[in-house]
Amino acid sequence: MFTPHTKADVEAMLKTIGVGKVEDLFNVVPEKYRFPDLNLPEPLSEMEAAAELDSIASANATTRDFICFLGAGAYQHYIPAAVDNLLQRGEFYTSYTPYQPEISQGTLQAIFEFQSLISLLTGMDVSNASHYDGATAAAEAVILANHHFRGKRSKVLLSRAINPQYREVIRGYMQANAALHIVGDDPETGIEPDLKNLIAQIDLDTSLVMVQYPDFFGRIIDYKPLIEAAHAQGALVAVVVNPTALALLTPPGEIGADIVVGEGQPLGIPLSYGGPYLGFFAVKNPLLRKISGRLVGESVDTQGELAYVLTLTAREQHIRREKATSNICSNQGLMALAATIYMTLLGKTGFQQVANLCYQNAHYTANTVQEVPGFSLPFKATPFFHEFVVQADQDVPELLVHLQDHGILGGYDLSQDYPELEGCLLMAVTEMNSREDIDYLTDVLSEVEHA
Repeated sequence: MFTPHTKADVEAMLKTIGVGKVEDLFNVVPEKYRFPDLNLPEPLSEMEAAAELDSIASANATTRDFICFLGAGAYQHYIPAAVDNLLQRGEFYTSYTPYQPEISQGTLQAIFEFQSLISLLTGMDVSNASHYDGATAAAEAVILANHHFRGKRSKVLLSRAINPQYREVIRGYMQANAALHIVGDDPETGIEPDLKNLIAQIDLDTSLVMVQYPDFFGRIIDYKPLIEAAHAQGALVAVVVNPTALALLTPPGEIGADIVVGEGQPLGIPLSYGGPYLGFFAVKNPLLRKISGRLVGESVDTQGELAYVLTLTAREQHIRREKATSNICSNQGLMALAATIYMTLLGKTGFQQVANLCYQNAHYTANTVQEVPGFSLPFKATPFFHEFVVQADQDVPELLVHLQDHGILGGYDLSQDYPELEGCLLMAVTEMNSREDIDYLTDVLSEVEHA
């Protein structure tokens, strides 16, 4: 174990804080807990330990062994081999957040390229260096809006069709702000795509209206009327997006969004049992100086050569924490680099091809599933991208277990978050689902109906 402190360093620190020896620092821990007897097995060789870990891991159901139709915020996409090959180069793999930024020109350039790609994808003016995941990016959008209005507007409207985990994280972030009221995602507002109930709640006390595009149910909704209504009341609008969908859909920046956030996991980052992931955050120019996290700019050095710098970030963000708009910095730079490599490898045409495959496969799946007796599409009147809701006559938890028994991860039970959608599951289809996979799914569903 490496420790950077010499014996003299340690003695000087102990003398400063008035402690005789390092062991005295642990006196606050009850003695019986300091050196507990651990019931550990006998030591193993490296080969034996690897075999044991493989045995434990084999109990997990992975997308290598199962056909996956599970989404709800994290999606199985094909990741070109070059992503990991480049990502694991030593100069990238060992880099982290640039605390001494200007000597990390390679890291800064990678972040700058990431920012540029996210800005192009979302149709926004500027993107920051990323956040930990989509949920934290959404929470930072609420914080930005609150500070933008200096706390004088106390209402934040969240669509009920936003990812429930995002809404939970937002509430966790803002629970200490008793003056802020988060509304709009109650059962009374509902999940109808016309958004009349949500628009009716926008008033002069509203700082931010947040929606999802496509929404949590995969539906593609026209948000122009909502954005116009919000702006008429002086409120900001944040849009949570699926980045893959933006290869086909109109970017939210072109329909008037002030803030765009989302989960970057679909951009070359594996499922990895939930992380690490990547949250992206983009704004229009009027909010540039209120953006949270780091921002890399392009400049020239004293010799006139191209140079990258951290820019437009107040020192309070990193030092005077009590004065900061936000204390978040950025996620692991490695995740942003993975997304950058992925988008660069695919290019505009390749990215559109992936999105189109997702769209076509999902619609083929939806059409075949609804032909199976006992299954229907409750939202079939609304267009969708690569995720859709299926209503089943059978008990959904039992149905999902049956699908797992046949090697299929069948979807997400929506009744966990939406009691009004009892008997419904959310299914996601990507370019990784072949026609054979989809036909096999419908065959298994047909067996369930006749069981």
